[in-house]
Amino acid sequence: MLPPPPGTFVDREELIQHVGDFAVSQGYVVTIKQSKRDRVVVLGCDRGGVYRNRRKPVDESSAESLRRRKTGSRLTNCPFEAVGKKDDGLWKLSIKNGAHNHEPLKDLSEHPSARRFTEREVLLIKEMTEAGLKPRQILKRLRQSNPELLSTPKHVYNVKAKLRQGNVTVRNFKSLRPQKTAVRNNYQSVMEPSWRQRNPPRVPNLIGGRFVDSKSLTSIDVVNPATQLIVSQVPLSTNEEVRAAVFAAKRAFSSWRNTPVTNRQRIMFKFQELIRRDMDKLAMEITSEHGKTLTDAYNDVLRGLEIVEHACGVATLQIGEFVSNISNGVDTYSIREPLGVCAGICSFDFPAMTPLWMFPIAVTCGNTFILKPSEKVPGAAVILAELAVEAGLPNGVLNIVHGTDDIINAICDDDDVKAIALVGPNSDVADIYSRASAKGKRIQCNIGAKNHAVVMPDASIDATLSALVAAGFGGAGQKCMALTTVVYVGSITPWEDKLVEHAKAIKVNAGTESNADLGPVISKQVPGYENGNFIGPTILSDVTVNMECYKEDVFGPVLLCMQVLPLISFSVGSHISKLVFVVKLHIFVSQAESIDEAIEIVNRNRRGSGASIFTTSAVAARKFQIEIAVGQVGINVPISVQPPFTLFTSSKPCFAGDLNCDGKGGIHFYTQIKTVTQQWKDLPGNVETPTSNSNGESLQLLNS
Repeated sequence: MLPPPPGTFVDREELIQHVGDFAVSQGYVVTIKQSKRDRVVVLGCDRGGVYRNRRKPVDESSAESLRRRKTGSRLTNCPFEAVGKKDDGLWKLSIKNGAHNHEPLKDLSEHPSARRFTEREVLLIKEMTEAGLKPRQILKRLRQSNPELLSTPKHVYNVKAKLRQGNVTVRNFKSLRPQKTAVRNNYQSVMEPSWRQRNPPRVPNLIGGRFVDSKSLTSIDVVNPATQLIVSQVPLSTNEEVRAAVFAAKRAFSSWRNTPVTNRQRIMFKFQELIRRDMDKLAMEITSEHGKTLTDAYNDVLRGLEIVEHACGVATLQIGEFVSNISNGVDTYSIREPLGVCAGICSFDFPAMTPLWMFPIAVTCGNTFILKPSEKVPGAAVILAELAVEAGLPNGVLNIVHGTDDIINAICDDDDVKAIALVGPNSDVADIYSRASAKGKRIQCNIGAKNHAVVMPDASIDATLSALVAAGFGGAGQKCMALTTVVYVGSITPWEDKLVEHAKAIKVNAGTESNADLGPVISKQVPGYENGNFIGPTILSDVTVNMECYKEDVFGPVLLCMQVLPLISFSVGSHISKLVFVVKLHIFVSQAESIDEAIEIVNRNRRGSGASIFTTSAVAARKFQIEIAVGQVGINVPISVQPPFTLFTSSKPCFAGDLNCDGKGGIHFYTQIKTVTQQWKDLPGNVETPTSNSNGESLQLLNS
């Protein structure tokens, strides 16, 4: 019987599980002999509960009796001993004595630990006994819920005898038994984790397949923007926990990358099925943390779901290339391989879609992943992780670590992290990009943007106004693809009053209310509204390209209209929970004399990610499409997040990196190309390696 291989583990429970599973494969059962929970655990071999020298002669000296009693208190007399010690945040396993003095068990059912009832089963035996059931009937019913139960009617009789004596307690045996995944998952679904028992709940990390509370004592409150009630708390995780998550991901990578891609795809199929099942739960979590309306929350989940569905067919996008007979009997081909441990850093604007932008494609390509959700909206990411685990994602393939800048820096600095995908504000991206790039990591950064709409004089008024209002105020303007600026070509007179009327018709209310068109913004950093986060739709006119509101992100329900006109003010009342919020609609607007001037205004803005044109002229639309210098172009539609099978692009500083996250670009970001050149000959003896092809060109085959 071999001892378990030494190694390093994320936590104590994982180390014990590793030793226990290996022992079962070798035909022995381990038990915990000594334990100092936070520092060391000593594991021994349980031969079957055989005590040695338990009865002591009474005529011995007290010292000798004490010595024998101490050695006799050991559960077994097998010399096997494994020791786990905590060092620098990780648990390291060493084998003190790997020898055994007995033969392996041929059948684990021979071991008494395989026949013990759980506490729940003892209580069920008590209830069924009181109902008049006989031992064989009791055993039959217990096996319906636990088919692997090895106990016999004799064991039921013994339990009944204890029950008659009033003893309903269960002896705390520490012997480890093999557990199948289905049993563990069922156990986890019944037992309520400690982090959920807090009020408010503290969001857990996911490390090595286990949801665990952070060791950090510092937390951030997650507040419902509509009610100011605390929804949950986010721990500021430690660097030690980041290292543990990266270690778990690195260890899981070798087996996960060798898992057939069809198996990885099946997990994604199950994952998308579970997302559909829990759609309502996800949408409500997003609305309670972010504030967006339930309609917007459902759309958030649905757009992320499209990416999971796209990941279900990733095998066809990973196909390499093959060139036959580049020289006499020599073929060459390329294959796409996963990078290793990848990471994702999320912003708050799309709590479900942004994580789903990242890890489904990454893990289906064979990578393992570290996710750092936004500290403002962590709930949806945790629910998605729970569903991924339920779908069958192996331990360590997906990990979650919560926190702020310190966690981001730790991810950027870790040499084992090979690639980072980031969606975030401009203020953070430059530092993160330079820090990660300096470590030689592959990185993509999607940044907030100024998105423009150019409205031509011939545009359809009703359709254009509906599109402008929906794109400008949807999601309270808190999204990177929101329309922020309208440039009118020609006179604004036909548009002005009707734009204000459309804005007045928007109903501002809590996102959970059925009539809400516009929910609160996520934070209360608005002067005059410190106790609430509601901001009505705001239109600014008389804007110039030199104003701060034009140069910087507003990230709120604010629409800039560019025309040189006097300032006009309107008032609109919004009734929210018996309170009246008076919203000022200040109309700011700039006018361009021609489409060329409008295109020049858009192209001069260094923050532009996308631009749309509204017109009935195909000539104007084609000119705009060709000359506009942005990555996303809309014609009679506002720009939006593209379907996952297309390429989400930006040619401006709103994107940093070489490869994007959608379509084939996403596959290429999370994989690397390996080129293989091969030659096979069935000729006897030594065969000369060709040095040139049929055209006499030099060809060298290098051994790597």
